[in-house]
Amino acid sequence: MDKNKNLKLAGQRFGRSATAKLLVISALALALLIPASMVTSLIQERMARKSEVTGEINSKWGRPQTITGPVLSIPYEVHMENAAGLRMTMTEYLHLLPDDMDIKSRIAPEVRYRSIYESVLYSSQMTINCRFPELIAPEDIIWSGAAVWIGLSDLRGINAPVQGLHNGDTLAITPGIEPTGLVDSGISAAVGHHSQEGPHHFSFVLSLNGSEQIDFTPVGKITTVSVQSDWKDPSFTGAFLPVERQISDDGFSARWQVLHLNRNYPQYWKGKGYKLAGADFGVKFFNPVDIYQKSMRTVKYALLFIAFTFYALFITEVINRLRVHPVQYLLTGFAMVVFYTLLLALSEHIGFSRAYLISSLGVIGLITAYAKSILKHPKAARMICGTMALLYGYLYVLLQLDAYALLMGSLGLFAMLAAIMYLTRQIDWYTLGQETEGMKTHPVFDHVR
Repeated sequence: MDKNKNLKLAGQRFGRSATAKLLVISALALALLIPASMVTSLIQERMARKSEVTGEINSKWGRPQTITGPVLSIPYEVHMENAAGLRMTMTEYLHLLPDDMDIKSRIAPEVRYRSIYESVLYSSQMTINCRFPELIAPEDIIWSGAAVWIGLSDLRGINAPVQGLHNGDTLAITPGIEPTGLVDSGISAAVGHHSQEGPHHFSFVLSLNGSEQIDFTPVGKITTVSVQSDWKDPSFTGAFLPVERQISDDGFSARWQVLHLNRNYPQYWKGKGYKLAGADFGVKFFNPVDIYQKSMRTVKYALLFIAFTFYALFITEVINRLRVHPVQYLLTGFAMVVFYTLLLALSEHIGFSRAYLISSLGVIGLITAYAKSILKHPKAARMICGTMALLYGYLYVLLQLDAYALLMGSLGLFAMLAAIMYLTRQIDWYTLGQETEGMKTHPVFDHVR
């Protein structure tokens, strides 16, 4: 009688110690978020370093370009009287946008490297054709000061003389534009020595360098932009998507058509009443192999991985009446955190996929060997190995998904939770460890089918 009572008390103590152990390993899993957050900071630091290096490359070649215009800016006289009744004449600008604008661009991107970092640069050949209507109120317009200009976000990207025509006459292109406040930089040409009578047809040929992205500002009553490139991973950005596009392994072609009704500025205005902003569109030369974004996504699953591995080790410990010290849990968790630093370091040199394979195999092998040593149970070690292999394999598949990442992640979490509930369905957590006369303990591996 006393023996059965002692066994019952021992079983209750074991159950209480198992509950305490569960709380301890839960706290350890949360504590390991501290080194995981340090890994996140490391990834952000490497991303900042990459941005710094690619910024240096881009600054020497040409930064992301935004093409605005052509816009015809014409000074005109404003007659007014002051408070004293004196007649005054001031000069302001009339900004006139074209009725029709057509841009055709051929873009040739390439990847440039500096050390382990890379940047996508491009060269573009562009033709711009546009037509302006006849001018209004010619008696107030100072046609001799009229100029047509094109806004370019980085003039260093111009790699050949710009050719411009006005109604068939050659234009003298100069850098800089009048301080109209509409754009920060660009090129312009005086048109005052040409005929004032309209309509006015302009055409330009631009050879332009840039990096990563090119955008266009729709200034025409009807703006049509066509882009062709041999880049196979374009990302269409801005306020409008192309109305036609074709993407293949040989490159892409896209065509936009934007009406003046689609934007928030008119075809002409006086002074500084409007800004040519908010309607830009274009294409970004997306590099799908961004190791830092993938590494950042991987670290977001750190707590989930650590928790499931700890609980798998805990269930093995409880069912098989084994004892694993919290320090051994902590060392296992550190090994899982080291996976992320290995992944980041290797991926910068050999690519993300191969780095993921090597890092995951290394960590799985290390933890499996350690589990076999501390558990003294080969089947238990194989269970830990299988659990980790399943987790890392599933994470790699999840990283390849985009639109279905949340769905697959939720389904995977549900399946893992269901597996844990199935494996622990026969455990009596209140009398955990209690053995009565004639009862024999069987490891879970021997009776679970």
